[in-house]
Amino acid sequence: MKKIITMLVAAAMAFSVTACSQESSQTDSSTNSTGTSAKAKIYYLNFKPEIAEVYEEIAKAYQQETGVELTVVTAAAGGYEQTLKSEIAKAEPPTIFQINGPRGYAGWKEYCADLKDTQLYQHLTDKSLAITDGNGVYGIPNVVEGYGIIYNDAIMQRYFSTPGAKVSSMEEIRSFETLKEVVEDMTAKKEELGIQGVFASTSLSPGEDWRWHTHLANIPLYYEFTENDIDLSGDGVNTISLQYSRQLQNIFDLYLNNSVTEPKLLGSKQVADSMAEFALGQCAMVQNGNWAYSQISQVDGNTVQAEDIKFLPIYTGIAGEKDQGICIGTENYLAINRKVSQEKQQLSADFLYWLYSSETGKDFVVNRLGFIAPFDTFTPSEQPDDPLAQEVIRWMNTEEVRNIPWYFTIFPNQAFKDDFGATLLQYAQGSKNWDQVTQTVVTRWTEEFGS
Repeated sequence: MKKIITMLVAAAMAFSVTACSQESSQTDSSTNSTGTSAKAKIYYLNFKPEIAEVYEEIAKAYQQETGVELTVVTAAAGGYEQTLKSEIAKAEPPTIFQINGPRGYAGWKEYCADLKDTQLYQHLTDKSLAITDGNGVYGIPNVVEGYGIIYNDAIMQRYFSTPGAKVSSMEEIRSFETLKEVVEDMTAKKEELGIQGVFASTSLSPGEDWRWHTHLANIPLYYEFTENDIDLSGDGVNTISLQYSRQLQNIFDLYLNNSVTEPKLLGSKQVADSMAEFALGQCAMVQNGNWAYSQISQVDGNTVQAEDIKFLPIYTGIAGEKDQGICIGTENYLAINRKVSQEKQQLSADFLYWLYSSETGKDFVVNRLGFIAPFDTFTPSEQPDDPLAQEVIRWMNTEEVRNIPWYFTIFPNQAFKDDFGATLLQYAQGSKNWDQVTQTVVTRWTEEFGS
């Protein structure tokens, strides 16, 4: 009898423990109809404010299809690095984030997981685009982009028909000298053309000046590095002379002196202001990239037609620029946080592959984000049909020109860029001369690489 009672008690205790264990297991990892853990969560820290709303829609669609909850946080313009530093230290850090080229990887390498075995990397069309270190892959480009001078062809056609027009077509503008003649003639005829200025406002508000201290400066520094045979991965990039400083001044002055806004007022101007001016037909040109089409098309009262939105190279006066194309490359590299659990790393990799391979994901990439995706999961017809993306593709396929790569991914940190932007504003406002701008840029570059 004692043995029987002992066995019954033991059995009851075992059943109780098993039941509790099953209940706990169901509570911790219950699954939904998709078979995915109901508590599966990932977190993406987005780099581009202009596409924040689209990523919110992507998050909803992904959860609906897979059951995985995707949180998207978007950093303010010019504040990504600081936001990443803050968010990565939290108890629930980003599982997916972006790094800005080789220098971005150098600063965040301890957080970057090896992605060489991910499905997304296997489908990268050009593996040389990835950020590698030894045998590992730590950053995968998620888009190929281009930038230059965006122009409204309808306004340009009006100009070509004016008496004494300097050229009769955009094809004749193949140098800074010709561009300057055309722009200054258009400024003289701006009332006749119905514009307030040839160029949109040169946005120099802090955090809004990246079009100049990064994108515009890329061109003279590309020529400097190329002509001096500088290895971008070596110590040769630690100093610059800004040997094409005067050419940089050429184009910057052209923007300032033929703009919708007086130079002294540019400290309050933002990129959104510039894009609105272009969209409303107040100007004929604006420097920006293909990502700007979403901003142009969404401006209330937009008057510019999609078929009239085109790219012109940024000419500065450097010898040989008649064969120059627009600037094409990428600075957006996806990374997965290696300090989160293996489960979250895999869930993050699964999301990225879904975005660039599933029908739903590819529809977002092509038609909402407007990305030119560098993956073989996209057919030639599965590319954005917006005019600026098509212009990037056209310039990529124009054999007789040399498109400028994105060397600004090796520029020093945000502190350097902020100082560069600040000194450009001081120049525009008349409190610094161009020699002082040059000295500031050269000195701060060396200081930041040496720190």
